[in-house]
Amino acid sequence: MNTTVLFSPKNDDWETPQKLFDELNKEFRFTLDVAACTENAKCINYYTKEIDGLSQKWEGVIWCNPPYGRKIGEWVKKAYLSVSTKCTVVMLLPARTDTKWFHDYIYKNKQAEIRFIRGRLKFGQAKNAAPFPSMIVILKDTSYYKQTNE
Repeated sequence: MNTTVLFSPKNDDWETPQKLFDELNKEFRFTLDVAACTENAKCINYYTKEIDGLSQKWEGVIWCNPPYGRKIGEWVKKAYLSVSTKCTVVMLLPARTDTKWFHDYIYKNKQAEIRFIRGRLKFGQAKNAAPFPSMIVILKDTSYYKQTNE
């Protein structure tokens, strides 16, 4: 497998596999895709690179498959901070458990649920599976959900 393109800094957008998104959408009913492009947006409402999802307010039930480049930590931090506004953020991320962003915003966070994906995903129309494992991270204000469901 030619991994040059996969690890290129020019290619940090990985289109969410539709089947995976559909399964998660049944569970969460997403209202906003915060890291999309017009060609692969998963929700009716979405932010593109031009709109800059990092600088927008996140509300509702958020789907986020962020660019996997150097700024991925900023996306995870934004999700972490957005939970305080009573929204739920579901992220598709590379399972990089050795990173600062994983330890600062996900690991040991009581508002985070981690679902490691078995095997390797095939993103978009790729012929080969990704060269890295993936995980779903769900961030939600558990105190808010306890109050509204009691």
